[in-house]
Amino acid sequence: MIQKADRLNNVKEYYFSMKLREVAALRNAGKPVINIAIGSPDLHPSTKVIEAIKNAVELPNAHQYQSYQGIPELRDGMAQFYKEKYNVTLNPASEILPLMGSKEGIMHISLAFLNKGDQVLIPNPGYPTYASVTNLVEATSIFYNLNVENNWLPNFEEIEKNDLTKVKIMWVNYPHMPTGAVATKEDFKQLIAFAKKHTILIVNDNPYSFILNENPISILEVDGAKDVAIELNSLSKTFNMAGWRVGMVVGDAQIIKTILEVKSNMDSGMFLGIQKGAVEAFKLSNDWFQQLNKIYEKRRALVWQIFDALNCTYNPAIGGLFVWAKIPEGQTSEALTDKLLYEKDVFITPGTIFGTNGEGYIRASLCVDEATLTEVLNRITA
Repeated sequence: MIQKADRLNNVKEYYFSMKLREVAALRNAGKPVINIAIGSPDLHPSTKVIEAIKNAVELPNAHQYQSYQGIPELRDGMAQFYKEKYNVTLNPASEILPLMGSKEGIMHISLAFLNKGDQVLIPNPGYPTYASVTNLVEATSIFYNLNVENNWLPNFEEIEKNDLTKVKIMWVNYPHMPTGAVATKEDFKQLIAFAKKHTILIVNDNPYSFILNENPISILEVDGAKDVAIELNSLSKTFNMAGWRVGMVVGDAQIIKTILEVKSNMDSGMFLGIQKGAVEAFKLSNDWFQQLNKIYEKRRALVWQIFDALNCTYNPAIGGLFVWAKIPEGQTSEALTDKLLYEKDVFITPGTIFGTNGEGYIRASLCVDEATLTEVLNRITA
């Protein structure tokens, strides 16, 4: 038996990868399981985007390798998007790097800046991939607490009780997944000041700006942010293009150049058709977001009813693609979600997969149509 690499000793298979096999087995056994756990948009991209990719297939160079940095038209579209939506000016030639989804970027950034033994500040609760990738590159995860009492924002006084001399990267994610909490410009100013004080690279993972959020912002709006911060963004949730795998990392030219040194050794460019589709997505008007959010508002109201039926509590002022809810006292997250899976044929995410501070919470996705959510409500109240 060939032994696996030591770097995998502290890395587990992604939770949803494992759990979906269990769900598939239940379905194969005849169980009508409904999945409201995963944020994979079920709504379609714009018809303009679909037409662009169809037309691109016929272009004479569509089958060829593409630039590692994406076509100029795509970088121009990303720059224009950041200017119009966030009032952030970016040089499309040097401050933008298209990615095959922002998840890819997490690995590229980590490989570009972390050495064995370096430390990384990771939110608890937070996206599990931050810790997994940190382990893969043999750096050390230092988890910082997020909690409802502090509106799921970093507590810098608590963080600074640690020795931060070996910390090179701090992952932040606002609007936050899984809680939906948002950061203000003042919150981002504190983050930038903290990063400059300790010489830490802040990476804000920002794919949820426009989902049920009236004030989309970028960390790069803060004066001087480019000195210590970069931002990941994605078309997955904003434009219903999750399976297309297209995103970006933006920030200081030298930092972007360093990330490109990794990326150019990892892939051979993005399919031209996807790039052309993304260009059209960035041209969509605000009507696109308004129509999207009307649908999500109706779905969220049904998820609230589901959580009411489970005697869970939630903050109706928080937006995002998910609803994060506190479960009744005396229960654990995984026990409740397993009970729902095996007794009600409903798959909901336990908060514990996002970290120890997720215990006592569950998360439901809005990427499910109203009829399906109504069926979930009926099953739970039956």
